[in-house]
Amino acid sequence: MIYRARAPFRISFCGGGTDVSPYPEMKGGCVLSVTIDRYSYVSIDPRKDNIINIKSLDYGATIKFDTRDDLLHRSKYALLKYTIKHFKVNKGANFFIHSDVPPGSGLGASSTIVVTLIGAIAKWKGLIMTPYEIAELAFKIEREELGIKGGRQDQYSAVFGGFNFIEFLADSVVVNTLRIDRDLQREFHYHLLLCDTKKVRFSSKILARQIEACQRNDEQVMNALEHLKILTIELKNALLKGDFYTFGRILDRAWEHKKKLAPGITSPAIDEMYEAAKKHGAIGGKLLGAGGGGHLLLFCPYDKKDIIAKAVSAHGAQVVHFNFDFEGMRSWCAK
Repeated sequence: MIYRARAPFRISFCGGGTDVSPYPEMKGGCVLSVTIDRYSYVSIDPRKDNIINIKSLDYGATIKFDTRDDLLHRSKYALLKYTIKHFKVNKGANFFIHSDVPPGSGLGASSTIVVTLIGAIAKWKGLIMTPYEIAELAFKIEREELGIKGGRQDQYSAVFGGFNFIEFLADSVVVNTLRIDRDLQREFHYHLLLCDTKKVRFSSKILARQIEACQRNDEQVMNALEHLKILTIELKNALLKGDFYTFGRILDRAWEHKKKLAPGITSPAIDEMYEAAKKHGAIGGKLLGAGGGGHLLLFCPYDKKDIIAKAVSAHGAQVVHFNFDFEGMRSWCAK
């Protein structure tokens, strides 16, 4: 029997940064996001010995170790090894891991991979876990045990799937799944343009700067985070009402506040790409993830999408075709 799982990557419209500690514990945060049909996959084929063999297309490597070894999790493949170690796996297996998008995409790649690993291992071991338990365990492994900087939204988005307004409180997370009419979903999708900027991201450095600024109560950063929370709620309301051009304009305002969170969120090349998009008709947009590169989301008038796509392509971007995902993380068995 082979055990498989997949989890979707996400587009974060607004609120990213308010989910990064210590801000949610201090003020509370919220994000608005949707998952898309780009996935992380994990397959587990049990062995009869104690060898764990991991083939990761994303990392371009094959890793082999004995389940009886004391794993040094502070290594290049710590995320993969430590997730397996967390479940106290004492039997061998072949793990095959791959994703539809590369690391550093701004689509929540690393957290989605952890969620997928947890889903596959839980299926293998016959464990029943709630969506909240899976998301929180992924957060604990990545952020607390391994100390990788970042927030909570990616884990919850990957597990739940679909359109979600997620609230981050001092001691809990609440996922509010949004019910949006199918025709409104189609119309909304028709206005979106997703572009791979082909720019390298350094999210850990960006997030470290934001965390440090929050810890010393930096006025500019704290004000920007507060504005992002307000705009996230406004975006949610515009989305639910189908007021999409208002949505696009709010997206543009939110991007201006996002850039205030830390140096390196944008760059001259990214700014030129975004301004070219707006010059050719884009209403609003933003870089996805912590910033610095990755994917750029644009909200466009339907009759100008092709013009805007050509404009950003001239600046080195590649248009990515996608649809929405509503399943979230799923696991299954294959004979």
